Amino acid sequence: MSLSSVNPPRPSARAQAVAPFQVMQVAEEAAELAARLPAGSPRMLHLNIGEPDFVAPEPVRAAAERALRDGRTQYTPALGLPALRERLSDWVAQHFGIDVPARRIAITAGASAGLQLAVLALFDTGDEVLLPDPCYPCNRQILASLGVTPRGLATDAAHRFQPTAAALARAWGPRTRGVMLATPANPTGTSIEPAELQAVLDLVRQRHGALVVDEIYLGLSFDPRYRQTVLAWGDDVISVNSFSKYFGMTGWRLGWLVLPEALVPVVERLAQNHYICANAVAQHAALACFEPEVLQEYERRRAAYAQRRDAVVPALQAMGWGVPVWPDGAFYVWADGSAWLARAGVPDSQALVRAMLTHTQVVATPSADFGQADGGRFVRFSLATAPADLQEALDRLRRWLG
Repeated sequence: MSLSSVNPPRPSARAQAVAPFQVMQVAEEAAELAARLPAGSPRMLHLNIGEPDFVAPEPVRAAAERALRDGRTQYTPALGLPALRERLSDWVAQHFGIDVPARRIAITAGASAGLQLAVLALFDTGDEVLLPDPCYPCNRQILASLGVTPRGLATDAAHRFQPTAAALARAWGPRTRGVMLATPANPTGTSIEPAELQAVLDLVRQRHGALVVDEIYLGLSFDPRYRQTVLAWGDDVISVNSFSKYFGMTGWRLGWLVLPEALVPVVERLAQNHYICANAVAQHAALACFEPEVLQEYERRRAAYAQRRDAVVPALQAMGWGVPVWPDGAFYVWADGSAWLARAGVPDSQALVRAMLTHTQVVATPSADFGQADGGRFVRFSLATAPADLQEALDRLRRWLG
């Protein structure tokens, strides 16, 4: 029998059901187009990926170098370096005025691993979790790939594209075991109203469910009204956070969970078996994130993102893009492209993004990656790129159909 006649292993039904991450697919299409463009063509301007153009500050990089030189590259405890958990506890107290003991903090291999651990710890196969539509697509895919049914609830601009307690109550069914939301959210950059968050938590408690809140953009909140962690609402909420966005450590793959104490040993067992521990060098480097001069740098960056928002949103609106809710955090603009669909003669934002890519070499993300409630009208623009590139992107769009 020849090797060519042997059937390859068949992928699992679970794997087959996971949809592609269109943000990355669009990036691949942009790279392919860039490779085909003749010399001297305008370069691609990437307003599609949510990755800060600011890298880890020099003291953080220096701490990583020291860890490598000193050989601090061995396994850490599954819940993370005790010193890093203590630093995070102190930072939460200083930044948000909330007392979160280090023993409730688990260091994870990025927020993605944190979400996976939270889902594994809380939900069983066949359970259902309610999410907003639109939302970060990987949240849905993580749930689905672990046998949990994600059920998206349409949101609207009147409620800042966040779920309401009333809508969640109507949707709650016999298999519903919890709610997952984000504040500030990707792709909208909007936060849930504090009173509504309290109502959501009250509902979840009444139904004996779990509330998992993605707070990875909370450090990049611009409005004091929303700059408060969900941990202020009680110690039964699961908070997912990351060193990627506010701390500028995307490729280091480091995040953390804040858990009810009863869940800490559960998550510890899961982490031990799924990946042993988060990256040791990244953990040692992250200790430097909390030095006073580094924290000052992060605050300067937060202000810079707010300035970009204040420049880009009015420019998009002047060109006919609808921005029904100004982002109050993160670095995204959720823009209604209805007028642009008509001008470009395309049916939806997927086709619009591809036309934009071809005609202007500006890369954005269509709404289909984030949900279905918008009817294919919206486009997510990322502000995580240099101001000069943002201005050039706006100029190209204006010249094309603006």
